[in-house]
Amino acid sequence: MANIREETIDQVKEIEVEKYKYGFSTDIEMDMAPKGLSEDIVRFISEKKKEPEWMLEYRLDAYRRWRTMEEPSWALLNYPKIDFDDLYYYAAPKEKVMLDSLDDVDPEILATYEKLGISLKEQEILAGVEGTQNKVAVDAVFDSVSVATTFKAELAKAGVIFCPISEALQTHPELVRK
Repeated sequence: MANIREETIDQVKEIEVEKYKYGFSTDIEMDMAPKGLSEDIVRFISEKKKEPEWMLEYRLDAYRRWRTMEEPSWALLNYPKIDFDDLYYYAAPKEKVMLDSLDDVDPEILATYEKLGISLKEQEILAGVEGTQNKVAVDAVFDSVSVATTFKAELAKAGVIFCPISEALQTHPELVRK
């Protein structure tokens, strides 16, 4: 039993010092809320996403409940206390327009696609290049905001709804509410 425990601790230490190999950031123009979380920030985010009133109330109720919770204390795990007021809770790329080619796409976004191993054809689709044919169902997300969703029409023909939650709140509120 002691050997298993020591082996587990060694594995955790190894992971702890290993740099996350997919970690990177993309420097693009963003629309952001101020740092911290409050009822005002929850309202700001809900307004930005054009959410119905019932969704705002749901989020406010969840926020109020969260404020009463205590962070758990995990065995054999030590990390600095999280300062929840020093975090951004809303960040979205500035609105995009329909582009004529990949030459018009922000180079930082193309670099991100390349880091993620997305093919040039998929890059055109995700970037919103006119005339590209969707062959793969992808919901591309930057900072928790969907920026491109592909293959929706084909899936809809089969009765499948494939869209980001922010869109579903607008087009299928009865399903989300359930």
